Amino acid sequence: MPPSHASTPAFVRGTAVFSSRTAARAAAVSADMGPLPEWDLTDLYPAMDSPEFARDLSQAEAECKAFADTYRGRLDTLARGADAATALTAAVRRYEAVEDLLGRIMSYAGLVYSGDTTDPKRAKFYGDAQERLTAASSDLLFFTLELNRIEDAVLDAAIGAEPLSGYRPWLEDIRRDKPYQLDDRLEQLFHEKSVTGRSAWNRLFDETIASLRFTVRGEELTLEPTLNKLQDSDGELRRDASEALASVLKENLRTFTLITNTLAKDKEIADRWRGFEDVADARHLANRVEREVVEALVTAVRQAYPPL
Repeated sequence: MPPSHASTPAFVRGTAVFSSRTAARAAAVSADMGPLPEWDLTDLYPAMDSPEFARDLSQAEAECKAFADTYRGRLDTLARGADAATALTAAVRRYEAVEDLLGRIMSYAGLVYSGDTTDPKRAKFYGDAQERLTAASSDLLFFTLELNRIEDAVLDAAIGAEPLSGYRPWLEDIRRDKPYQLDDRLEQLFHEKSVTGRSAWNRLFDETIASLRFTVRGEELTLEPTLNKLQDSDGELRRDASEALASVLKENLRTFTLITNTLAKDKEIADRWRGFEDVADARHLANRVEREVVEALVTAVRQAYPPL
């Protein structure tokens, strides 16, 4: 089934097989556990510099352009045609296939990068893939936007017939985004600037937090092992770990404050342009849940505080 977001192609998806094989460079060594496991991503691609990855990346770029050349500006006409259900189904299936390819590529790049965010080679690989796929997927933005511009009665008639009826849940899902869509050029601007905007700040946070080191009783640790010591049965050790965390995070307070404030403003701008009334409305829409349902859940949990 195609992704549910109505404007931005959702190509950052995928899973990995957790393997016991360990790459020498990225292996983390623990005195208690030995070399830690690392994801086995060979089911996706053999390596970052593999011909298979380069081939699929080039194919994805070509497929995105070909899809736009075929369908941009034609969806309303197809929806009003004699065989609307079949024609639109062909378009949706082709869109789905391109999205799957984009998802495979970006899942691999993202997981390779996540394996060691401090490795410059991995960071460059991820950044290059993200930039190329963001540019390529700009050619897909029109699809859900144009689908949502088709009159409800016209699209409903097409959805009611086979084989398009199989995609009814997805088509109804993206129509929920219709009130918050912008015109094509603005959507493209938001999409392309995400690389230098929100995504860049998220990446800065990830790389900064991964580079931090915390000294606990003479042992230099990364974030996760330090956090783990907060669960230790030794109260003094928990205190030492907490103090190490507080000290290092305080040293980086300005950076984290800038990241947080910038991301908050970025969201405020996007929400204002799209017409969201509440700061959480975009998240509720993405989760396909009404604000009232979430508020009712929050109220019920708060009312249960005293017994708990």
